[in-house]
Amino acid sequence: MPYMEGGELLLITALKLDAEDPEAMRRYVRRLVGAGVAGLGFAVGVHYEAVPRALVDAAEAEGLPLLEVPRRTPFLAISKAVSAAIAADQYRAVTAGFAAQRELTRQALSAGPEGLLAALAAQVDGWAALYDASGAVVAAAPEWAGRRAARLTAHVERLRSRPVPASAVVGGEAAEGGGGDDRVELHSLGTGRRTRAALAVGTAAALGTAERYAVHSAVALLTLTTERSRSLSAAEQRVGAAVLRMLLAAEPDHARAVAGDLYGDLLDAPFRLAVAEAPAGTDGEPLARLTEAVEAAAARAGEPVLLVPEGERLVILAADGGEAVAACGECALRTRAARTGAGGAKGRPQDRDGLVVGLSAPTGPAGAPTAYRQAGQALSVARRRGRALVEHEEVAAGSVLPLLADEAVRAFAEGLLRALREHDATGRGDLVASLRAWLSHHGQWDAAAADLGVHRHTLRYRMRRVEEILGRSLDDPDARMELWLALKATAGPGE
Repeated sequence: MPYMEGGELLLITALKLDAEDPEAMRRYVRRLVGAGVAGLGFAVGVHYEAVPRALVDAAEAEGLPLLEVPRRTPFLAISKAVSAAIAADQYRAVTAGFAAQRELTRQALSAGPEGLLAALAAQVDGWAALYDASGAVVAAAPEWAGRRAARLTAHVERLRSRPVPASAVVGGEAAEGGGGDDRVELHSLGTGRRTRAALAVGTAAALGTAERYAVHSAVALLTLTTERSRSLSAAEQRVGAAVLRMLLAAEPDHARAVAGDLYGDLLDAPFRLAVAEAPAGTDGEPLARLTEAVEAAAARAGEPVLLVPEGERLVILAADGGEAVAACGECALRTRAARTGAGGAKGRPQDRDGLVVGLSAPTGPAGAPTAYRQAGQALSVARRRGRALVEHEEVAAGSVLPLLADEAVRAFAEGLLRALREHDATGRGDLVASLRAWLSHHGQWDAAAADLGVHRHTLRYRMRRVEEILGRSLDDPDARMELWLALKATAGPGE
């Protein structure tokens, strides 16, 4: 049986076959079944006048179809008839495939991806679902298939990690908890390095030729739709960049005129500005994933959103309290967790561990320049504190003292106080402690002196020495402010 590939109808004359030996026939038939032979044609009137009983019994026992071929019927005629039937089946499949392609194309043009999925589900007698770039289900047909498709997101996520194009089949045990008894084919959609979307097709059995034509046509049409959407997104992004520039230039009326209906009522309702920054050396991958997550969240919620790349940063303008803002923070936190889990050290600066996002307070078009500054300030604080996301309200409502942990601030403070500390190190006075007490009591001599346990004239002498050493007047409020911050920045435990 080395020449069998499976599925053949084997025709024999039994010239060298002991067809009357029951044991030999049982072994022979088992070998045929093991090789995947679909049926056995036995020529009668050549070496045997009838099909031997031993062969009939063995074929029945193994469930192998057995045909009696009369002498007047040449094997060549059977081969031609089978070839013609196969060709006819293939022609019908191709014809049906072309008809399916026309119907899918018509639905895609008239009803979009939803119509295409409905037509595809009817063609394969199953269900179909479309996933966006984040792996979320955006459309399904029939409607009930959305719940089933949502349980396959883990398989979709693995597919998205592979180069485009990619496909996978899940079903039975492979789709435990996800596909029931369905056989589900997953196909990635996109032409670049990244998967832009994915298609799932669920059926009760393996696809036939006509059904496979329909699936391949759907993949091609959805890929074209995805790429067309990317082109439109690029054009929209250029408009968005112009709108943002006008908002930041305090020209809200011009921004509204350029935006038109593109962003709905986004510029009329309270919105937030977010500025996201990617870690160095990531080739924009984190920002691309953030863009996909925000766009997908906004699309699911029916919210307009404006995204504008700025080099290694991404500026996001989204409705206050909307899904896009929430997705922005969630994506930053996931990216940080993933990079830390892959070997990042806990507590390392955020710009080496993942996305950093600064979020402004809610505002309107007239307040966009201020909101942009707020987002940038929050971003700086997030980077310095090793945080994934910082909101401006959190910075504004907190204390300025944590900001003094910056190394540049500490270096300035140590330089400002160095001469006083060197003086104290000689044992000629306690100028640093005296300065701290005097500033903490708002320049009240008696209270500060009592706190130090010295006479107020002694304290006055020390403050004159501070002015002489630093070359600065303590009557200057800027000098007092800088000295107080320097003391706080260099303070030890308990100070």
